[in-house]
Amino acid sequence: MSIIERALAKAKQQDRAAVEDAEGLAHRPDAEPGPDTGPAFAGKPAAAEADAGAIASAPPAGSGLAREEDDPVAAVSASPGGSGLAREGGAPVQPSQNVVPALASAPAVESDPRSAVAPDARADFAVPPLLRVDNLRCAFDVSKPFLNRLLEREPRRWLKAVDGVSFEIPRGQTFALVGESGCGKSTVARLIVGLHEPSSGRIVFDGRDVAEVRGSAERQKLRRRFQMIFQDPYASLNPRWRVERIIAEPIRVFGLERDGAKIRARVAELLTQVGLSPADGAKYPHEFSGGQRQRICIARALANQPEFLVCDEPTSALDVSVQAQILNLMRDLQDALGLTYLFISHDLAVVRHMANRVGVMYLGRIAEIADSRTLFAHPRHPYTRMLLATIPSLAMRGQRAELVRGEVPNPITPPPGCTFHPRCPLANERCRREAPLLRELGRGQQVACHAVEEGRDHG
Repeated sequence: MSIIERALAKAKQQDRAAVEDAEGLAHRPDAEPGPDTGPAFAGKPAAAEADAGAIASAPPAGSGLAREEDDPVAAVSASPGGSGLAREGGAPVQPSQNVVPALASAPAVESDPRSAVAPDARADFAVPPLLRVDNLRCAFDVSKPFLNRLLEREPRRWLKAVDGVSFEIPRGQTFALVGESGCGKSTVARLIVGLHEPSSGRIVFDGRDVAEVRGSAERQKLRRRFQMIFQDPYASLNPRWRVERIIAEPIRVFGLERDGAKIRARVAELLTQVGLSPADGAKYPHEFSGGQRQRICIARALANQPEFLVCDEPTSALDVSVQAQILNLMRDLQDALGLTYLFISHDLAVVRHMANRVGVMYLGRIAEIADSRTLFAHPRHPYTRMLLATIPSLAMRGQRAELVRGEVPNPITPPPGCTFHPRCPLANERCRREAPLLRELGRGQQVACHAVEEGRDHG
């Protein structure tokens, strides 16, 4: 019996009402073996022990999803117990009111405030956004060494990782970027937090252009307000440092507190806030499992009291059984602390569970932006439709799943015009020679597609 089947059985026993609302539960296919997810503590509660041996990598985009007709279901597997989340390591964590039952049906997901946003509710966009990205571009020099180019008479070559990306994130909301690997979504995240320098464009945080902030003190004051949660919890923690020192580092770097006793008290508070024990501060990262390490990373990101978090695929390296716990923890923290998220993911289930609005990226450009409910129910861009068509449907039993057509072109030499036209069933001559602009369709939905603009998409 697979891990999801066991989770479904326990959820049915402990929360029959939720399961009855989720008629026709989908069966999540087994994930391919992934990276080592780290040792699990012997003190796991009984509810977690049942799944301790079933370790899987993060699901690929769209895996584990059921889609009824034109409305994809995007619930993620939650804790086996319906009455609470069992934290890895022993102590139970109080569940969120938004805990999603394991592979629940669409109505259960849409009851969540993030996915139940009315398509025409534009009040949030009247408020000045906390983060605005305008025409952001970033190109990397991938040329051969100068002497080789001189001898071979080759020009310099540039990889346009981000090519004119624009979006806004209202305060207290979650904006998700999705797309195939290599589309540039993680580069956008690194540009925002300052790990890469943009080639052009503007990043405006709370009304201030980040590039125009002068002086180290002003820059440090601004950077304290946003942090990043990295994808790999194994690589982002210093193995030579104890957890207490790891979490306390931002507190010391930003000068928030200098008294040792107060710093230790703050670290203990953060550990408790993310569902760990204050005693865990004396341990090293290798003593924790993958989910616990990601909790430590979240605690470190919260140490300097930020307002904005960039979450770069924070659950993709975790067990399927742990992903829902981390996602619900992040949502609880967002509600409690008023955090704003930029959420990077390739998993459509996670995106549907987390995001208020979603941006779909392809080869460094935004293909479509819409609120979560509209995007999953009524996608307009052919690429968005292609991604959603790969989601398993309850009506597809006995049928072959539709595969994503074609391959992603070389980003160093992208196709002219619309970069998606070699894979698009609606492409015409205009698509091959003219790049589409991101146009407003109404109700907050924006699409960059000539076929949609000309009404050839039959959408």
